[in-house]
Amino acid sequence: MKKNLIVTVSLAHLVQDTYSAFLAPILPLLIEKLGLSLVMSAFLDIARKLPSLLNPYFGLLAERRDARYFVILSPSLSAFSMSLLGVADNYVILIFLLVLAGISSTLFHIPSPGMIKASAGDKLGRGMSFYMVGGELARTLGPLLITGGISLWGLEGTWRLMPFGFVASIILYYKLKDFQFTQTSFTKKREKGDSWRELKKFIPLLGVMSGFMFFQSAMKMAVTLYLAVYLTGHGFSLWYASAALSVLQFFGVVGTFLSGNLSDKFGRQRTLVFMSSGAALTMSAFLFADTVYTVFPLLALLGIFMFANGPIMLSVIHELDTKMPTFINSVYMSINFSISSIVVLLMGFFGDVIGLDATYEIATVMAFIAIAFAFNIKKA
Repeated sequence: MKKNLIVTVSLAHLVQDTYSAFLAPILPLLIEKLGLSLVMSAFLDIARKLPSLLNPYFGLLAERRDARYFVILSPSLSAFSMSLLGVADNYVILIFLLVLAGISSTLFHIPSPGMIKASAGDKLGRGMSFYMVGGELARTLGPLLITGGISLWGLEGTWRLMPFGFVASIILYYKLKDFQFTQTSFTKKREKGDSWRELKKFIPLLGVMSGFMFFQSAMKMAVTLYLAVYLTGHGFSLWYASAALSVLQFFGVVGTFLSGNLSDKFGRQRTLVFMSSGAALTMSAFLFADTVYTVFPLLALLGIFMFANGPIMLSVIHELDTKMPTFINSVYMSINFSISSIVVLLMGFFGDVIGLDATYEIATVMAFIAIAFAFNIKKA
């Protein structure tokens, strides 16, 4: 394992996704400020994911270009767009900023797992765990950082958080400018038609993975994007809701780190089934939680189980026998982001029509259905 590169890319993931995590904790304030419905708020998250539809294009671009600069520039672009959310005074500007943030996220997440693979050797699960820990820890720090910024400067003063991303890009430039990705295909050109031929081989597997992501992402969207709205609607303060979100994400770091290592030892499918089962059961218990003594421990457990699936799924994708790993990863990411966009819109619609409590119950049922797809990942 090339630990220096793995640490560098994982820390870049930390900075990148810290800014991406700003939306959920300030969503109650944006809803109040602009008079948004839950469906309108769902479109905010969809706007952030919309550029993922271009993932295959960016994946092919990464196959043919030096993708290091995608990783280097992304933290700056995310810092600029996400730090200005509090300044936005209308819905259109919010959408524009989130689309910009989505472009940044897409540019980062397509090549960076390939960089991890190039450096992890036969410890791919462990390498992906480090990488995913960066992302999950970011979603722990993000709510605390943005809520602290609001406490200091108000919602309109969060632009002051921007410089961290610029500094990260400068550091990444000096860390990555001389690195040669000899084990990846970022610069190797492919014959016309190769991408379709490669993709057809993995359609059955991608179909099963899509089913798993669809049914589990309902739970994930409910307890990430809408957790602050859900808890403040039950009488808790914004600080409590942000802290609860951070607890969820922090223990997601634990689950992310453990799952990659466990899947190296016990197998991808077996670990995926265990973690998805634990998530569904814990979500069922969370529906009855109503005090700090029950909410925080259950969110901790839920974080461990729910976020554990990321490294496993990425490991499955990057273990495929393909000549175009970056392109296949981009297709997987496109499916992932597209499904989560559809699901978050459904969650917002149901939240407006039947309320968030009933929506959480629907998400729990869907989480149990996801287990059946986990059992079939290996068979695809």
